[in-house]
Amino acid sequence: MTLAGRWSYPNAIRFGAGRIAELPQACIEAGMQRPLLVTDRGLAKLDVTARALNILEEAGFAPAIFAEVDPNPNEVNLAAGVAAYRAGEHDGVIAFGGGSGLDLGKMVAFMAGQIRPVWDFEDVADWWTRADADAIAPIIAVPTTAGTGSEVGRASVITNAQTHEKKIIFHPKVLPTIVLADPELTVGMPPHITAGTGLDAFAHCVEAFSSPHYHPMSQGIALEGMRLVIENLPRAYAEPDDLEARTHMMSAASLGAVAFQKGLGAIHALSHPIGAVFNTHHGTTNAICMPAVLDFNADAIRDRFDRAAPYLGIEGGFDGFRAFVDGFNDGFGVPKRLRDLGADPARIDELVPMALRDPSCGGNPVELTADGLRDLFERVI
Repeated sequence: MTLAGRWSYPNAIRFGAGRIAELPQACIEAGMQRPLLVTDRGLAKLDVTARALNILEEAGFAPAIFAEVDPNPNEVNLAAGVAAYRAGEHDGVIAFGGGSGLDLGKMVAFMAGQIRPVWDFEDVADWWTRADADAIAPIIAVPTTAGTGSEVGRASVITNAQTHEKKIIFHPKVLPTIVLADPELTVGMPPHITAGTGLDAFAHCVEAFSSPHYHPMSQGIALEGMRLVIENLPRAYAEPDDLEARTHMMSAASLGAVAFQKGLGAIHALSHPIGAVFNTHHGTTNAICMPAVLDFNADAIRDRFDRAAPYLGIEGGFDGFRAFVDGFNDGFGVPKRLRDLGADPARIDELVPMALRDPSCGGNPVELTADGLRDLFERVI
């Protein structure tokens, strides 16, 4: 382990039930007079979005909405969003929704003033320095699910529609200026979405905790995030109106995204190409991949999970945690194999090099090779 790192911690978060009412003030503080609200197609039709727009209109704003966002947003969605932003002469973005709406909204604000293609800013070395930082529009993030944690992230995941690869686009100024984290917005979320997004937060915490990189702050955050998911996701799943459980899950989502500054690993290296090629739900894909990855990494992470398990309320150290994960997935009806989500085992040869190129490989506690990734794909597909 190298005792060195580059650490960055997040933004101004206004957390708690009812904070959506502060959206107009947040716009003023962020310097927005003509915000563009970016969300996904499904969310655009729901009352929660109408409520946010009404709050803005009653405060004297004239917000516009862009909702041409796919579940795994791509450069086609991004180009349309940037065109809408420029045509409306907007001066900031309200990224509203789950991971797709948040990630795409952040990228619209990022790309609206750039002249280079988005792929020039992939999270590789110092490519982010290619961007004109002064041209990045202000961003307000309003999460409506408890999973991705993109509201506290400096990057977005965008799928290349031509190559079917997920790319991480990074810049420090993609971190939203203000976050309104209102758990009331997640109340009533369908059980399968509650489960899938919550398991995404869980995967972020598990992988950050497993990462070999040195980041003791993130290590502690990941541990607390796991505890919150373990204790509260079953409650939120069983009782969609349980505001307390949903509040803790919204915290866990942000904790997971802060924690994975320490690194992600094989779970995400597998799930990124699966999601890009087969358009699967990211959190559910992560959950299916987790048991096999825990087995793969067992020798490297056993000691740390032996120490963590009692705090998490799990007996048996690493082995108890590994068994718990199987039961946790079963409790939410998560399939055992990715083929149940539409993944085709005949395409493993195509998926292996995609996974090997994924930047998440670098955070896995056991070095990932083509042979190792092939073995993992065979276990999970």
